Amino acid sequence: MKPLHKIIRLIAFGESESLDFKQTISDASKIAKTIVSFANNKGGTLLIGVRDNGSIAGIRSEDEKYMLELAGTFYCSPKIDIVFVEHEIDKKIVIEAHIPEGKEKPYYAKAEDGKWWVYHRVKDESLQASPVMFQVLKKQNRHQDELSSYSFLESEILNTLPIEKGITLTELLGLLKIKKNRVIYSLAKLIHFGLVKVEYLHKTEIFSLKV
Repeated sequence: MKPLHKIIRLIAFGESESLDFKQTISDASKIAKTIVSFANNKGGTLLIGVRDNGSIAGIRSEDEKYMLELAGTFYCSPKIDIVFVEHEIDKKIVIEAHIPEGKEKPYYAKAEDGKWWVYHRVKDESLQASPVMFQVLKKQNRHQDELSSYSFLESEILNTLPIEKGITLTELLGLLKIKKNRVIYSLAKLIHFGLVKVEYLHKTEIFSLKV
């Protein structure tokens, strides 16, 4: 029995935090969002020529390769080098593009209006980073293993956040009565050190204690 092709096995897992399907790439700025979301996470793989339902469409021209290179070079900052491999499956070409985890987080994607935005990967979606997640990404460039002591505000956040059924940033601000920027910075620090977890409800961040 002929073994399943590597790409077929990948497709079987479905889109995820580290895997995304694209039937075609027609816009470098749009694909840049996915590219930076992978770089801001733990890296990922783009399969070009695969429909959302996992069926293989194949690419129709060399444009996809050009768009990938254009996106990584001119629509991502810092620049992201993308390694891609061509696969032929049932006489159709699929591009397997690898995006490495970035070492200079946060990475930005240039939008159609010329503005630069940060994206990160949440399950199978590329979401624009909130102020909290932006600070979390910035902290990933620093090499510090553990938090040796808590500030007054950090202690207040830990004492206020629930263990179950988390709360939004707005709710946390209402309870603490402290300036938003200070809370965002301290909350990001606690997330970075694994003391607070972030979950998403309809793309809204929910914060709770990590146990």
